[in-house]
Amino acid sequence: MGYKSLADCVADLEKHGHLIRIKEEVDPYLEMAAIHLRVYEQQGPALYFEKVKGSKFPAVSNLFGTLERSKFMFRDSLPKVEQLVNLRSDPVKALKNPFKLPGIAFTALTALPLKQSLFKANFSKTTISELPQIVNWPMDGGPFITMPQVYTEDIDKPGVLNANLGMYRIQLAGNDYETNKEIGLHYQIHRGIGVHQSKANAKGLPLKVSIFVGGPPSHPLAAVMPLPEGLSEMTFAGALGNRRFRYFYDDEGFCISADADFVITGTVYPQENKPEGPFGDHLGYYSLTHPFPLMKVHNVYHRNDAIWSFTVVGRPPQEDTSFGALIHEIAGSALPKEIHGLKEVNAVDAAGVHPLLFAIGSERYTPYLKERRPQEILTIANHILGKNQLSLAKYLFIAAREDNEQLDTHDLSGFIQHVLERIDLTRDLHFHTKTTIDTLDYSGEGLNSGSKVVFAAAGEKKRVLATEPPEGFVMPADFCSVKLAIPGVMALQLPAYTSARAAKDEVALLEEAVKGKDLSGIPLIVLCDDAEFTAQNINNLVWVTFTRSNPATDIHGISEFIDDKHWGCNGPVIIDARKKPHHAPELLKVPEIEEKVNRLGENGASLFGVI
Repeated sequence: MGYKSLADCVADLEKHGHLIRIKEEVDPYLEMAAIHLRVYEQQGPALYFEKVKGSKFPAVSNLFGTLERSKFMFRDSLPKVEQLVNLRSDPVKALKNPFKLPGIAFTALTALPLKQSLFKANFSKTTISELPQIVNWPMDGGPFITMPQVYTEDIDKPGVLNANLGMYRIQLAGNDYETNKEIGLHYQIHRGIGVHQSKANAKGLPLKVSIFVGGPPSHPLAAVMPLPEGLSEMTFAGALGNRRFRYFYDDEGFCISADADFVITGTVYPQENKPEGPFGDHLGYYSLTHPFPLMKVHNVYHRNDAIWSFTVVGRPPQEDTSFGALIHEIAGSALPKEIHGLKEVNAVDAAGVHPLLFAIGSERYTPYLKERRPQEILTIANHILGKNQLSLAKYLFIAAREDNEQLDTHDLSGFIQHVLERIDLTRDLHFHTKTTIDTLDYSGEGLNSGSKVVFAAAGEKKRVLATEPPEGFVMPADFCSVKLAIPGVMALQLPAYTSARAAKDEVALLEEAVKGKDLSGIPLIVLCDDAEFTAQNINNLVWVTFTRSNPATDIHGISEFIDDKHWGCNGPVIIDARKKPHHAPELLKVPEIEEKVNRLGENGASLFGVI
């Protein structure tokens, strides 16, 4: 569907029953986010907020809240775009020679950006403080743009086809920002905008930044797509939206997306930073306050029918989960083509995406060994951990396709059990220490600093996983309770974590307690703050285990050893997944705000029958 604007998309969704209007005035401080979260939990419709307290602009959220609705919005273009993305060997050549590829010709035409100065007449000016000041979580440092498209150009190769469009965090107010004149940008230096900033810094020049909000839904999706080399986000947005990316340059030389609802322009000067955050983030915790680039605001533009687009970020699943599912629909088959031998990879959403990867690869090496063991999949694992956003992972579980052709990385419990049945704990754990992890992950001791581990499994089953705690197992005195989370994985509740030294003492107590007990069916023990919660379901298990641990410091083992610099253990692996003093606080709902949301679900209110 070639939507001309966000308003066009909203009208289409409403016509087909995919969107409802909230007619009551709502507070952008916590209430709008709480409404969104409640409706998303019910897999409900997109939401159009007619009256946002303190702003003249309406707002929309949950557009991508279900995969069904996401695919509905792109129902006319999705198959053609999938074909385009799958031409990864040379997508630019495909666009230059479209008539040699059936079905690509029109896609190629809509992919070409359109520059037109007449679009200027559609925009008026406003200020940052007049925008909806949406705060999602009570400890957030201020209002944020949570669905931005941040546009920058390469100072050495200016122009839209060499530009970057990315979705980076934008703080509109709070902290030390000067009202209406300064905002904060949060991004990692290896991202496209970071490369552009580095080039501008080297020349001592400010980086021009344009922040687009709204526009056709193809635009925010393009901003998060992992695209092939040589295919720009603006080109992809045109192909996906069946409508060319329209743009012009304002009087100060900033690129303006003609279909965006709002455009904020400004400059980032070399070495100018201010504290940004905290912010409730996708791991289910706050990312804390750190210095990030400062943007000096030049202008704030808006369309006459502008709608503010936002989402809520928090413990998954959230709307960005559906974003990820749609991306997988479009490009999921492409990554295995780039990594030889890789069959499937899943960044596990329930664990916050970046902390945990499940992968399946081929294990075809045939050395003269008595048993099959991980070899080729270790090579694949190294390739995965060096690939784009996958490099942020802390834990990678990888298995061999030859051991089970039906193995599915999205079957979380089944996949973990498959690995645990086959892994040799003396040999098949491989650590990367003192390396980088996700900037938003505070399980390590410093910002963007931590470790990684690969759990690799190939060959015949080595054990039968226990379905109940071992017979005669008695916990040490300080251990509070025990639950079997899934076959082979035991959750042990301990008192609060105090120090690394105390944790080693507690592991020693556990090792003494299990001496002589048969733990062959329990290859993994998770130390946690609440065994009942951890073992309640598979989503809780992977969230607690992999967001609250740093492999190099929090993995222990019964009868552990080091042999030629390689760590292994003869008994169960132990992951200490308790909250640590240096961890960021988790995201918690506010009871008073939840009561306000409840009233919207009463008979006669806008959300009656939805929540």
